[in-house]
Amino acid sequence: MTVGLILPTACIFVSVLVNIIYFSKQRINNYENKIYRYILVINLVSLFWEYLCTYFTYNYVPVLSVTIIKLYLLILLIYMTCLSLYIAVITKEKEVLQNKWKKIKNVYILFFIIFAVFVILGNIQFKTTKLGATVSGSSVIVLYIQSIFCPILWFRNIFFNKQKKDTKKLLPFYIYITLSLLVAIIQYFNPGLLLITPMETFVTLLMYFTIENPDIKMIEQLNIAREAAEKANHAKSDFLSSMSHEIRTPLNAIVGLSEDIKDHQNLPKDIEEEANDIVSASHTLLEIVGNILDINKIESNKMEVNEVPYHFKEEITELAKITGTRIGEKPIDYNIHIAEDVPYELVGDRIHVKQIVNNLLTNAIKYTDKGSVTLNVRCINQGNQCLLVITCQDTGKGIKAENITKLFNKFERLGVEKSTTVEGTGLGLAITKKLVELMGGTINVQSQYGKGSIFMVQLPQKISQLVNPTPPKEEHQEEVEVLESTNTYQGKRVLIVDDNKLNIKVAKIALKDFDFALDECYSGKEVLEKIAQGEKYDLILMDIMMPEMSGESTMQELKKFVGFDTPVIALTADALTGAKERYLQAGFKDYVSKPFTKEIIKEKIDAILAHKENQ
Repeated sequence: MTVGLILPTACIFVSVLVNIIYFSKQRINNYENKIYRYILVINLVSLFWEYLCTYFTYNYVPVLSVTIIKLYLLILLIYMTCLSLYIAVITKEKEVLQNKWKKIKNVYILFFIIFAVFVILGNIQFKTTKLGATVSGSSVIVLYIQSIFCPILWFRNIFFNKQKKDTKKLLPFYIYITLSLLVAIIQYFNPGLLLITPMETFVTLLMYFTIENPDIKMIEQLNIAREAAEKANHAKSDFLSSMSHEIRTPLNAIVGLSEDIKDHQNLPKDIEEEANDIVSASHTLLEIVGNILDINKIESNKMEVNEVPYHFKEEITELAKITGTRIGEKPIDYNIHIAEDVPYELVGDRIHVKQIVNNLLTNAIKYTDKGSVTLNVRCINQGNQCLLVITCQDTGKGIKAENITKLFNKFERLGVEKSTTVEGTGLGLAITKKLVELMGGTINVQSQYGKGSIFMVQLPQKISQLVNPTPPKEEHQEEVEVLESTNTYQGKRVLIVDDNKLNIKVAKIALKDFDFALDECYSGKEVLEKIAQGEKYDLILMDIMMPEMSGESTMQELKKFVGFDTPVIALTADALTGAKERYLQAGFKDYVSKPFTKEIIKEKIDAILAHKENQ
């Protein structure tokens, strides 16, 4: 008997050690871990109980010996039931398990109860032979039946469930089945050896290395780090929002006033040059701010594609002229070629298409000191689909082969150590790639260091009009059109609301050529007073960030006036992700970010007033 207890004693040591290791740390509270906890404890209990069984088998005590053996058989039944339930957990799909967990658990408990009843009601017979003491009887036979029934159930779960099987997790159970056969044979010839519980200990130990055992403390640390990262991200967004407003507000005045000065006739040459320099510098600063905000939108997955009809040739030609002013006095030949078969009107994201072309041209001009910069646009038309093929070639610095893969990375400015005078944040090409991919296109680059680069973009667009429809020729047609264009806004009343008088001045300058009847006020309360006194306006341009009452709060109060239907445009320096959506939801008809140009404000006003007249 003493020799037969050596293996169970060693197993107790192993089981205690595994229990200590497992329970010393918190674990994820999933089904797998819940069941494994029971398996660990039950295995340890069965090892200690096996000593009692061995003692009371050799030293028979009426009733007590039978009770001890039957309790041991029940412990083994519980262990086998838990193993079966564990197999069900690791082989079923998570959704099925979550929806049917109680039902599955109850079915296995029912099976255990049925077997347990037969064990309790059955009989136990004790025998002592030359090979050692052993027990038999109907209660023991029930355990053998369960030992056959459970593996059959395991194989059913393994082969008839759709979830992809994890061979690593199932390995202990294949080993269990193999060892069970060996143990049955060995104990048949040598019943004095106690092998059933040691075998279960070995399988339990194997399971420890196959189940998911992430450290809860580590998970909590990761969650804390994630929350800190989210807070940092929110702080970054708040900073960007604040920076956007604080920079764009004075920039609005710089752009508006410098462009107005530039448009004056008969300016002294030096003043005209300085005004052009101010406009150029302000546009560069605006581009830097815009790029930072665009990256924020892209990373937040809130950059949207807004498809509208637009005249590609006109838009790109005008854009190229403006971008070409960046060349300054550098000896560069600037060439723009747009193929004749490019459709007159396309449907696509006009703003982002222009941004892509502008970024390519700006990048080429920036890194080219002499030679040429050429924009070439071709297309492949098929049905109502147009694939634009846009290439931008320069004779600039070029890119080293090892740096090509870094080209579209954020904040990556290749060779910046040798080009410290080059402006920019290193975001332009990263944004360009994201925008191209967002519109379902591709971008590629070929470059030879020291000789120049070629960027090629392919953008799918829809064809709205293949050719420019020829307007009917009527006498005095041009004169009539000019008259209509000049008098479009005549008599229309516009209220400008801003707490900054300089911003109101800039807005007036932007609107001065449109023949509006302009009015102004400096707070949300003044707006409400004017409307309450019966003032009627065709349009209101309202700043958002005003003291005492914000533009959004003012909008909510305006909507309370019975019959108030004046369209209100949010005129704000807040250009951060989600700003437009927030303002539209608050009741504004549209949104214009500062600084704005005459063209932008005219486009918005045209759309709103045309819609109002058609109602």
